[in-house]
Amino acid sequence: MSGPAAAQRTARRLWQSNRRFDLNRFSRHRRFGHGKPELEGRGHNRYRQILIGSTIVLGAGAATFHGFRRRGLFEAHAEAPPPPEPVIEKSKKKQGVSKEENRDLISSQHLQVKKSWENPGVYVWGSNSGRVAAPTSDQSHIKAPQRIPFFDGALLRDLKLDRDFGAAITEKGDLLQWGMGYSNNCIEPTTTVAGKKLISMSISKDRIVALSSSGKVYSVPVSKKDQAEGPKAWESTWFPFWSTRSNISYRHLNIKDMSWGEKVSAISGGLHHTLLLTSKGRLFSAASSGEDFPSQGQMGVPGLTWSTRPEGPYDQPHEITTLRGFDIVKIAAGDNHSLAVDAEGRVFSFGDNYVGQLGFDYNSEAPSIASPSLVPIQKLYAGTNLSPKVIDVAAGGVNSFFTVDATRVAGQGEDSSQQRGLGNVTADTWSCGRGVWGGLGNGRWTHVQGTPTKVKALSGLFEYDEKENKVIPIRLAQISVGSTHAAAIMDNVTHVGATDRSSENDTNWGADVLWWGGNENYQLGTGKRNNVSNPTYIAPLDIEADKEKGRREEHRFQITPRHKKYPLKDVASPPTKQAILFLVSHSTSTTFDAGYILLQDGNSDQDQSADPNKRYNSVTGGFLFEDYPDYLPARSEKPGKR
Repeated sequence: MSGPAAAQRTARRLWQSNRRFDLNRFSRHRRFGHGKPELEGRGHNRYRQILIGSTIVLGAGAATFHGFRRRGLFEAHAEAPPPPEPVIEKSKKKQGVSKEENRDLISSQHLQVKKSWENPGVYVWGSNSGRVAAPTSDQSHIKAPQRIPFFDGALLRDLKLDRDFGAAITEKGDLLQWGMGYSNNCIEPTTTVAGKKLISMSISKDRIVALSSSGKVYSVPVSKKDQAEGPKAWESTWFPFWSTRSNISYRHLNIKDMSWGEKVSAISGGLHHTLLLTSKGRLFSAASSGEDFPSQGQMGVPGLTWSTRPEGPYDQPHEITTLRGFDIVKIAAGDNHSLAVDAEGRVFSFGDNYVGQLGFDYNSEAPSIASPSLVPIQKLYAGTNLSPKVIDVAAGGVNSFFTVDATRVAGQGEDSSQQRGLGNVTADTWSCGRGVWGGLGNGRWTHVQGTPTKVKALSGLFEYDEKENKVIPIRLAQISVGSTHAAAIMDNVTHVGATDRSSENDTNWGADVLWWGGNENYQLGTGKRNNVSNPTYIAPLDIEADKEKGRREEHRFQITPRHKKYPLKDVASPPTKQAILFLVSHSTSTTFDAGYILLQDGNSDQDQSADPNKRYNSVTGGFLFEDYPDYLPARSEKPGKR
């Protein structure tokens, strides 16, 4: 048997002999550059040999193929294919057009940055069963990113979505609500809390917990009916010694025995509880749902139940005394578990652990852990000569993520003066919990994952920084976790400094965004419904803008970093601070998933003291948000005035 046809038939039989080999899995590993994949089944080396031989034959066209059986094993030989002819891509530039138009033609990323500045708004996709993703639409699912017209041109400080309700904090710090969980009759977002200067929030099963710039914490019912019928608090007015009843019912979460200058600086919440972090590094927890009292250890107070709670309001904050003395700097909450990171890079977890979301193997005799416990991150680097330090955490549903800086140190018996690379940092991401829908991002579909597993697509990445003139690790700027899916913003080098005076080849680009996990409700933004276990890119949100430029090939969505943009001297316009927000839903129901992007642009000539290296703010409750200062001027104000 000889000739191309015979070779193809023989190769086809060899291919069919191993039905368990997953070619897509091989392609994913090659894509992210993590070496050779594991081949399932027995005799994987044999199958690798067969695969290589078959591939060469099928790709070689007229190449000859000779096969013979030897002890039950086929061997394949083929001539090397001729080298492919180089393809020279034609220039996309056009003659007689402006420099900026040519930039749009040669770079999709540049066009995305410009569109995000010109057309701020909110893009939403996923489940619409509660009229949240598309308030005016009867569609049950929004398959592709689309805008909510109400938010066109608006600035938001925070945004949260549930299956049945949505909540947003405006530029002025007011609370907006919409969705059927709020009211069946209100289609457009409605202002419910005004004048409190809110900066962030978390959502529970039936309440919204919001933090103000002064450190006050408000607990607001989701339902419009409960807001109208519940007890109204007394509020002070501009007139001295005069107070009045509030328009809606809400509660204060007051922490007792606060020290001088101490206030709540961050909050994060799950289904029934909220974590409150103070400016002094102390951590408190409080009940945040009117339906159920937290009972799975997520409060971090052993023995605390509904029947043993102290006198006073049911939602009074309790200090987590186990962590007293640790300077807590980062917090995150899943549905029924909590995470906290101290200044030394140690992470503590407590709460429900039935799928290993605390970073420990599941124990049927102790399915939950009420006392904060140190997660053994050091064990993950045993024998590697790397010293790990947790720099951030994220949680949502029953999953947890840890971002780690691993520094190369001298090992036992090593001479530090002779070792190269000491002090170099590798940025890694680890996850634990439930990955049956791919939510762990590790390329597997595991039901229970107690020991943290590395997210290889987001770990060990480096790039060359031309400004610093050195190779640097690529960290994560943000991780946002929903009930079954997640997304991450890479903290890669970005550029938004292209001007009329720079070269026409000087284009802007932003940070990469990757998505993974459950996709039953189209929440990943891929336009398809299949789950994804490895982080993947999605197309630009404004895909029509690319098509208008005649661009046929697919490009990936990028998010524009926070940036202060000053005009050229010959341009009569005020200084502008450009900003984009990227958010992913933190559902309070395992049946709801949605993805959404918030792009926004605001005028400001302040924030001079902001850290230029900090392009994104921290994660709160599994969501990503931009925290605008209270002194953000209105659009009508002139530059230089407050």
